[in-house]
Amino acid sequence: MRIRSLGVIDDAVVELSPGFTAVTGETGAGKTMVVTSLGLLLGGRADPALVRIGSEKAVVEGRVAVPAGASAAVRAEEAGAELDDGALLISRTVSAEGRSRAHLGGRSVPVGLLAELADDLVAVHGQTDQQGLLKLSRQRQALDRYAGDRVAVPLAKYGEAYRRLRAVATELEEIVTRARERAQEADLLRYGLDEIAAVEPRAGEDAELAEEAERLGHAEALSSAATAAHSALAGNPEDPEGIDATTLVAGAHRALEAVRSHDPALAALADRIGEVGILLGDVAGELAGYADDLDADPLRLAAVEERRAALTALTRKYGAPGDGIDAVLAWAEQGAARLTELDGDDERIGELTAERDALRVELGGLAQALTDARTEAAERFAAAVTAELGSLAMPHARVSFAIRQTEDPEGVEVGGRTVAYGPAGADEVELLLAPHPGAPPRPIAKGASGGELSRVMLAVEVVFAGTDPVPTYLFDEVDAGVGGKAAVEIGRRLAKLAKSAQVVVVTHLPQVAAFADRQLLVEKTNDGSVTRSGVKVLEGEERVRELSRMLAGQEDSETARAHAEELLATARADR
Repeated sequence: MRIRSLGVIDDAVVELSPGFTAVTGETGAGKTMVVTSLGLLLGGRADPALVRIGSEKAVVEGRVAVPAGASAAVRAEEAGAELDDGALLISRTVSAEGRSRAHLGGRSVPVGLLAELADDLVAVHGQTDQQGLLKLSRQRQALDRYAGDRVAVPLAKYGEAYRRLRAVATELEEIVTRARERAQEADLLRYGLDEIAAVEPRAGEDAELAEEAERLGHAEALSSAATAAHSALAGNPEDPEGIDATTLVAGAHRALEAVRSHDPALAALADRIGEVGILLGDVAGELAGYADDLDADPLRLAAVEERRAALTALTRKYGAPGDGIDAVLAWAEQGAARLTELDGDDERIGELTAERDALRVELGGLAQALTDARTEAAERFAAAVTAELGSLAMPHARVSFAIRQTEDPEGVEVGGRTVAYGPAGADEVELLLAPHPGAPPRPIAKGASGGELSRVMLAVEVVFAGTDPVPTYLFDEVDAGVGGKAAVEIGRRLAKLAKSAQVVVVTHLPQVAAFADRQLLVEKTNDGSVTRSGVKVLEGEERVRELSRMLAGQEDSETARAHAEELLATARADR
């Protein structure tokens, strides 16, 4: 990896070799930044506070070897990334303003893709994982993870049934608790629908009545205007001397018809005047019919206004301002559908109650299957962790799991008892430790010292490492609180793990670092930064000096040097 402008690191290159690599250095020198850098490459959260003060951005670049045909390589190629001699080139940039960009194999990709690939590339174990495993929920998750498909398959079925049960119970509770409100709503809907049905409105009826009312209200004026227009077009029988438009147009047409054969242009005009005459005749006829049909009927006008008032009353109640009768009809349609739904509540309550009871029975069966699978896996998991503790200077310690349920009359039936249940089943899973013969098993949060807790958690993580198909494991100071012989055993166990995978350990213990195949030192310059030369590989005398400093705080202490050389000799003898 190359790290630039990240925390205390100005510009540094970290070369991680196969086998066991230990990263050491004084407190505050930037060892954690190595872990943080790897986290960024693996899609971790980008915190702008990580950007070195005075820099615009932090950049981490890495080259990760990927086995041919591995799922990570396939997924990367699907995203358009190109492999470089069997390796993925990954880059992550974090700006001081908080923006983050990721590149994979020369292609810009979403940060989430890096996190997706991380599951197949690196397993990270740190002190936060230790603290998290003190929680019962995390202990159950750890057991489920170890059990694999034996728990995952029934857990998926259980989760689906659990979510359906919650949805059914919520709907049932809503219907039952809101029964009065729903009855009141149904009564209001019935009243409104009955009121609308009594009026029997038609779509567009209000607009039609408005037109009719306008016509009836001005019947005399309309009749007078139609009669006058008819007289102007067709003449008035009571005034034989009067001149009308039809007579004048007919005279013009006859005059042109007499000479149309002499000029085609004039003939065309004659035809057009003929058309005008026909049109005038049609309009005059329609005016005569309109005047005859128009009836100034006060009774009809009163009936129209009464009908309009009834429609307006409905619109005010069941429509919005400016709406017409069509909005009232739409409300009636929706109200009828809602009333049907409300009237079906009793039937729905019966259906939901039956479905709820069936789901509770199904959940009980699935919860029992989960308990059985967890119990079987717990025995294997506890035996594996106990065996690991034997190689971590705790040969007499025993780890076990307590799997129990809490009785709850509102729960589901598991093993002949009605017990509480949740989204992950009915089991409460707790990791117990008996640190020596005769000691009763106690919860690890209460029954383990700081050093014992670190070793128990490391044992758990090493067991996981044996089941996780990833090529690289990163341990971030999981040896906190450990020293002496126990620290030597931790180093020996990590070296054993490194025979089958790449192991990177950030540590402050010389006993652990001595077992590493390669030791990297992170050190600051005088100005407090870590430069390119600040992360270097220690060999020979330099490694002895660093181990001496870790042992006694003094690089030149003869006693510390002798102890450091002894540690290195012990580690070499174990390989």
